[in-house]
Amino acid sequence: MPSPEFSVSVHDLDASGKAFRLPIRAAWIRGALEDTEIGPGLQDGELDLRLSKSGADVIVRGTLRAHLTVPCARCLGPAQVPIKEELSALALPIGKARGEKRGEDRDIGRETADTIAYDGDSLVLDDLVRDELLLGLPMIPLCSEACPGIRPQASRGAPGVDIDARLGALTSPKKT
Repeated sequence: MPSPEFSVSVHDLDASGKAFRLPIRAAWIRGALEDTEIGPGLQDGELDLRLSKSGADVIVRGTLRAHLTVPCARCLGPAQVPIKEELSALALPIGKARGEKRGEDRDIGRETADTIAYDGDSLVLDDLVRDELLLGLPMIPLCSEACPGIRPQASRGAPGVDIDARLGALTSPKKT
């Protein structure tokens, strides 16, 4: 398991909070999203955070900015998508997070949706950053608003292209 990219020592935090500005490197994005068709953009992203501690709980607030490369929904070419997401989460020590026990799987419900667990010494935000990157993607990413989409290759009259005789009627101009 690779070492975490976004790890903060909880012992360095207090109630007044502490600001962090962390780069989101293209290499980390590539590794975090390796099981998807999504890749890093042309430049590194940035994670602006303010972490404050209330007892053992850590309040996470901030903004995530990055550029990702995704397949265009029309032409399947690369589309550059800017991501800007506001982060807000409550980090609880393992064992305190809604009464869970160490190693116990639990379903995330409405009351725990913005809650993450940490091990008591360090708060690792890698999963939160990955999730926010994915949630920030548009449903239909486009390389440009004027993208015409996939255009069929001209097959009629092209050398070396044989059309099935049964489909010949579809290639002739429509008569009105």
